[in-house]
Amino acid sequence: MVGKLIVLEGTDGSGKSTQFRLLCDRLQKEGKAFQKLVFPQYSEPSSALLRMYLGGEFGSHPSDVNAYAASVFFAVDRYAAWKKVWGKGYEAGELILSDRYTTSNAVHQGGKLSQEKQPAFFDWLFDFEYHKLGLPAPDAVIYLDMPTGESVKLLRARESATHTKGDIHEVDADYLAACRKTAQLAAKHCGWQRVSCVDEDGRLRSIEDIHQEIWALVSRSISTLQ
Repeated sequence: MVGKLIVLEGTDGSGKSTQFRLLCDRLQKEGKAFQKLVFPQYSEPSSALLRMYLGGEFGSHPSDVNAYAASVFFAVDRYAAWKKVWGKGYEAGELILSDRYTTSNAVHQGGKLSQEKQPAFFDWLFDFEYHKLGLPAPDAVIYLDMPTGESVKLLRARESATHTKGDIHEVDADYLAACRKTAQLAAKHCGWQRVSCVDEDGRLRSIEDIHQEIWALVSRSISTLQ
């Protein structure tokens, strides 16, 4: 008996953290037992290399570290979490809800590659983590698709409000745009469930409206979990 793993995915500045919090709150109110994960685990030793990478210690631009090397940094952090935090619960049948997962490597590292090379990278990545490392593949991935221009506005507003500076991914608008294109390709390639953050007229949807769509998708996904 194994549990169910549901992943909420999106580019930086997509509103994912807000939607993840709302989803967790909703599950609690509904009396659903679950365990939540947030990647990367910045406070854990397993994130040391990825923190160095995001902090610019290996280069000030994301492409200074190739997609395969950077992916390993993040994969090690997930493996540590699997062994120390949630593996036993998952294997005992628990519902696991994750803010980012292997899917984030597909989006953010795949964005460093040409479109022709991305499918092969996706296949390598998922084989590496789900087979070689033995991490479970998600049962469902919900991808928040936010236009890059809106993502940049949200990121800059967050930095202003918190008096912080974004990492090397977050401050590079061209890289964020490449990641969004990669995420759209990955969603089709891997069968992710896409939730658009804008309406048919290109206007931002309300936080509550997006939450309701996510809740409907999650409810269907967990309906068979005992």
